[in-house]
Amino acid sequence: MKSIATLTMNPTIDVSYDIARMQHTHKMRTDNEWYAPGGGGINVARVFVRLGGHARSYYLSGGSTGPALDGLIDLHQLVRTRIPISGHTRIASAVLERESGKEYRFVPQGPTISEREWRECLDRVAEADCGTMVMSGSLPPGVPDDFYARVTQILQPRGIELVLDSSGPALIHGIDAGSLWLVKPSQGELQNYVGRTLETPEDIGKEAMRIVEAGKARLVAVTMGHEGAVLARKDGPLFLPALKIEAASAVGAGDSFVAGMLFALHAGQSEAEAFRLGVASGSAAVLRAGTGLAHPGDVERLLEQVQPL
Repeated sequence: MKSIATLTMNPTIDVSYDIARMQHTHKMRTDNEWYAPGGGGINVARVFVRLGGHARSYYLSGGSTGPALDGLIDLHQLVRTRIPISGHTRIASAVLERESGKEYRFVPQGPTISEREWRECLDRVAEADCGTMVMSGSLPPGVPDDFYARVTQILQPRGIELVLDSSGPALIHGIDAGSLWLVKPSQGELQNYVGRTLETPEDIGKEAMRIVEAGKARLVAVTMGHEGAVLARKDGPLFLPALKIEAASAVGAGDSFVAGMLFALHAGQSEAEAFRLGVASGSAAVLRAGTGLAHPGDVERLLEQVQPL
């Protein structure tokens, strides 16, 4: 199995807590405190490695919180390439209110990145030795909207497969640059890309197929939350309904989906079987509150429940 590399431009230290009940003004005591390295690409790497693959994480890290992120990545035994920045690595929080079962997520914008810093990142990524580069997550302030497109232009001539999971202008520029192996927008992100509402899996499949037919991506996987997911490919669209499970968290579901799909594809499985493993992995990520992401035991159990294709 070829190794992958992941690129996380706006990583986080993910903190999760449980509280009895949310209250304004009052001091709220927490328990079940947990810290984990986060951000799109780092999350993908965590799950890909858990499933049995090999991954290197490229990420920006700096300020007083940067060493804490570096340490957490080492605790998760991820191979890493850190690009230093002067700004503070952001800290994101997920709080589970036990009384209601609702999860509250607080996600800062992230540090402002200088041109010197993002250009150094491009230089480091240009040296990547991998079969696949996963560009995942938001772009922090200061990084140009076409940054992922620039990464594609650098790595595609080397024969490296490109995977994109982002949002807003970064996603639009990345898709329009083309040469993608896989792009994974959510339903809302695809709607933003095409400029209209997409209400049914059929509508989503048609628009995702336009991306495939235009040669911008070979695979377009669109996640629709509790409605399921659509995969567009050369042989036509596929649809899988969501599994009937009780979701405790939304943290890292899309990242776990991408990791599962990639793991299956790198293992030589068909696109349809990779899609099934992606759905099982994304579903496994939401079983538990907090930042734990998908675990192999849960993925294997849920895969049995995913509709055959």
